[in-house]
This record gives sequence, structure tokens and C-alpha cells, in this order.
Amino acid sequence: MIIKRICVYCGSSKGASPEYLDAAVRLGQLLADRNIELIYGGASVGVMGKLADTVLKHGGRVIGIIPEHLSRKVAHSGLTEIRIVDSMHTRKAMMIEMADAMIALPGGLGTFEEILEAAAWRQLGLHAKPCGLLNIKGYYNGLLEFLDNAVKEHFVKPAHRAIFQVADNPETLLAMLENFELGNVEKWLD
Repeated sequence: MIIKRICVYCGSSKGASPEYLDAAVRLGQLLADRNIELIYGGASVGVMGKLADTVLKHGGRVIGIIPEHLSRKVAHSGLTEIRIVDSMHTRKAMMIEMADAMIALPGGLGTFEEILEAAAWRQLGLHAKPCGLLNIKGYYNGLLEFLDNAVKEHFVKPAHRAIFQVADNPETLLAMLENFELGNVEKWLD
């Protein structure tokens, strides 16, 4: 699969460790070097802002999608393109629609909700795009354990757990997403 646009969900905070911002810089450089457009939440702050700034600094294209109520507070003013939408629901649908794949860097509740929704939509067949977790410092280990338990308890099929491609560095994760093939798996469990 050729990825031309990638949606990245990530924190509007910087996080407790400089490694989270470092990962945003590495991913941003990689996207710009590979001529992959960044689709993201449109903010100028936290990991989000660092990622967008890095892509732009290295000559890449960045499209921000932000709800109107947030645009007045944290919208990035230097993006290639910004789309101001009416709601978070519209934002999330547009981000998935425009992207060829989705990645989550470390972030908070919004990041969790966005990547889980993208995976659920993949499970339901609403799109066929890969989803990845950039697991910096084991940030997503707890979520991965939770998903493994959901498989053990027969609420998630192993094939649906496999929707999440996981790596601790951007280069490996991007390669995994480019080579990802899940196929169609019936959602409903027996």
C-alpha cells in the first residue's frame, strides 16, 4: 500500500517525557522526507504542534482539521491548509476519510478515543485503512494488555486485535502500515 496522507492523533500536551516530543520530531521528519502529507487535529500546542511544525520545517504539507470552538483557542496559524468544521464528529470522520492510514502518538482521552474509533470503524468495514500505535516508552502497553484481555474474554476477535500495528519507532511503524493486510473478518463473535 502506498501511503500519501497519514492521520496522526496525538496529545495537545507535551507529556512528562521529552521522548514524546522527540518521537513527534522523528515522525515529522520521516513524513516530510517521504512526501507523505500529515492530517491532524490542527492545534499549535503540545505534541500536535511539534509534529506539525516539524513537517512544515522540513518542507512537508500539513492539513489541520479543527472544530470551530477550538479554532479560536489553539489553531495553528502556519499550516498548508486548515479546515474549520462544526463538530468533533465531523472532524474525526473527515480525518479518516482524507487519510490512507492512522497513527496514534502518545496523548490523552481524545487521542485514545480517536484511534479506538478508527479501529472500530475498520472492524465494522467502514474503511480498510491500517491503524498504528507509536508505542514510545511503552506508553500504550496498558492499552495493549487491555485489548489482549478483551480477546481472552471473547469480546474481541484475535484478527480484530491485529488491526493495531505497534512499534516503538516511526520508521518501523510506517513500514508495518505500508505492508498491512488484514482482509475481511466477520465482526460478530459466536
